[in-house]
Amino acid sequence: METTEKKSSNIFQKMFNITIVLLVVVAIVVGINIATSGKLTLFAGTRPDNLGVYSGRLAPCPSSPNCVSSYSQDAQHGIASLGYNSDPKTAIANLKQIIESIPRTNIVKEEENYLYAEFTSKIMGYVDDVEFYVDEDANAIQVRSASRLGEGDLGVNRERVETIREKLNEQKTK
Repeated sequence: METTEKKSSNIFQKMFNITIVLLVVVAIVVGINIATSGKLTLFAGTRPDNLGVYSGRLAPCPSSPNCVSSYSQDAQHGIASLGYNSDPKTAIANLKQIIESIPRTNIVKEEENYLYAEFTSKIMGYVDDVEFYVDEDANAIQVRSASRLGEGDLGVNRERVETIREKLNEQKTK
């Protein structure tokens, strides 16, 4: 007859072995992912199909708290638009220069009054879709930054937009 101590030791050993097996499986999946694509894309997600300017606006944020937009009115999603004091073409060029200076970014689409870039997180490879629209009627650059996966973003999208705002303001004062 096994003692209670021996039973709990056996349960602990089984749990430990299962944990090791799971870690090995995850390591193999991540290794295959990196080997086949050259980078970690396991958490990249799929590019949304609602990106772009439609009826003079960027898409609204989803209900999840991993998106900010200058069109949103609620505190969770709302963020101020970006200012500019040049023509739209120069404003887009300035944005492009700032975005290209940020590590792990890929500018996907650039038009006269629109810029779309993907930002990839360093460790896990999460991708955020960030759009800028020079709204001449409002004399502002409208912005939308959203995570593709997950529910929350730990404030990364808001922080990114505020960093870009700071860099734009530095350019204005030069």
